Amino acid sequence: MFKKIPLHLQIFIALIAGSLFGIIFSVNKSALDLIYKSDGKKIEISLEDWDKIQFLKENEVIKVFSTDEQLSIIKYFKTLKDKEEIMLRYIKDNEQLSYQNILFLEKPQTIATLIKPIGDLFIRLLRFLAIPIVIASLIVGAASFKDAKKLGRVGGKTFGIYVLTTAVAIIIGLTIANVVQPGNMIDSDSKNRLLSTFQEESASKSVEQLDISIVDFFVNIVPNNPIEAMSSGNMLQIVFFAVIFGFTLNYIEKKYSAPVFDFFDGVSKTMIKMVDIFMLIAPIGVFALIAATIADFGANIVGTLIWYSLCVVLGLLLQTTVVYGVLVKFVGKMKLSKFFKGIRNAQAIGFSTSSSAATLPITLDCVENKLGVKKDIAGFVLPLGATINMDGTALYQGVAAVFIAQVYGFDLTLADQLTIVLTAVLASIGTAPVPGVGLIMLVMILDAIHVPGEGIALILGVDRVLDMLRTITNVTGDASVAVAINGTES
Repeated sequence: MFKKIPLHLQIFIALIAGSLFGIIFSVNKSALDLIYKSDGKKIEISLEDWDKIQFLKENEVIKVFSTDEQLSIIKYFKTLKDKEEIMLRYIKDNEQLSYQNILFLEKPQTIATLIKPIGDLFIRLLRFLAIPIVIASLIVGAASFKDAKKLGRVGGKTFGIYVLTTAVAIIIGLTIANVVQPGNMIDSDSKNRLLSTFQEESASKSVEQLDISIVDFFVNIVPNNPIEAMSSGNMLQIVFFAVIFGFTLNYIEKKYSAPVFDFFDGVSKTMIKMVDIFMLIAPIGVFALIAATIADFGANIVGTLIWYSLCVVLGLLLQTTVVYGVLVKFVGKMKLSKFFKGIRNAQAIGFSTSSSAATLPITLDCVENKLGVKKDIAGFVLPLGATINMDGTALYQGVAAVFIAQVYGFDLTLADQLTIVLTAVLASIGTAPVPGVGLIMLVMILDAIHVPGEGIALILGVDRVLDMLRTITNVTGDASVAVAINGTES
């Protein structure tokens, strides 16, 4: 009889198998799927290995793309407002073909990208649990704090440690970027190709803004309508409501508070059991997500941005092992082997989903059941961490800001780099724990140090993979702070 394979090994195998599957069934970077209308009928064709793709309006050429600009062609087509007036001309060797009334222009699909909805379903199942488990866990946790001073003490320590580790993460990123100087190692051809490929996407991100105000931040923690906060997924407001609700249970008669406490305790236990059930399909969901990402992403761009990527990975590794290691061992009084063994499921799911909010149910399960952190502390510290603690994202922003500045030839002063630290700390507290938000935060940081925001086009190609890696750091940071707080309260 074969011994049952542990879940973390199943997920690891799924990651490897999904990566190989994505490589084997990768998207053809020299092909386009096109649907156009002719004589009232929809016609589907595939264009491959073009020498040039031209866009024309009223028989005038308005844009020309060469062989290796698949993404640029697709993104340019999406920006066109009057598509019915546009003609696409395909040129290969001496052949020219023209198409009008284009309804659809995209990359071809492969089996690896077609199975992505399975992975999306897995992420939705995890997100479906996030708000109920946060509310139930926080209410039970806050109700367990009979002493207002203890609740204030735990809350103050939690917030303080999160801000401190975020600042340390940014400093690590800035130090590595200043020493290695990855922006000085990219050649002008690669720079121009990256800017050309991702300039439309970077322009759309540059328009998005994050308004950061300390006063507004604290005012907006209090929801006008708790139900609206829950429906919109505003985690900070949900945390505030649940903590106040749970703590107030201590101040009403027990005959009224006990049934409410038991109800939410039952909801919390039910949500944790649902995590166990949903995790049965985790390897399948992870396989689909990774396969689609690798197939769509490709490996070529990594070679161009190898030094930048290595700087980010090195910083994340130092933050995850050294900074959190010190926190766990000396403050949390826990063996590192136990800690990292206990959270490996959460790290694997964090990597595949790129969302610490989606991973929160698994993180709660790991921290409470495998690391032995008290339920009231885990239920308070982890939801707060998923909302305000983005150490991995902040570190990457420090590296990315310096990298982009170096590519453009900007010499960042000490004041500029302190601005990066301050802005990134504030942004990490006030933004949502979902995939991609780090790019919007980065645009804001670049604006603060007067570096062109469109420079994010240089790093968009590898952002998805690095987003997955920095989520591991975010999730590990949440767990390490929970262990540290638990150690100080023991």
